[in-house]
Amino acid sequence: MNEQSNVKLVQEAYAAFGRKDVGGILDRTSEDIDWHTFGPAELPMGGPRKGKPEVKRFFEQVEQAWNFDRFEPREFVAQGDVVVVLGRYNGTSKTARKPFDSEFCHVFTVKNGKVVKFREYTDTANLIGALAPSMSRA
Repeated sequence: MNEQSNVKLVQEAYAAFGRKDVGGILDRTSEDIDWHTFGPAELPMGGPRKGKPEVKRFFEQVEQAWNFDRFEPREFVAQGDVVVVLGRYNGTSKTARKPFDSEFCHVFTVKNGKVVKFREYTDTANLIGALAPSMSRA
């Protein structure tokens, strides 16, 4: 596929995410997708994943954790098989009901019309802070 087709594939995956269509996202990934959201153990959806079932679980964890007010992929930069997406998301955590707001960088590798590798880089301290229960002062 060419760079323009790779960008279109990634944009379609974001559109599926916006519809909460996890199947539509997974349809655009390889069976052995290599997925990694970097972050410490306190971030439930952080860490490496391998294969569609583990990525499906990632999206279940995202759904359980976050209410998004905005999820905006803003810039798509493609070179060869790699598509880099710069964007921003914000909202509140479902458990602690605390706000989060972070820029992100998503890096997709596409082979034969499927995403074979995904990496997410974001402000994990901001996300972990939104998940943490409020501390009351005595």
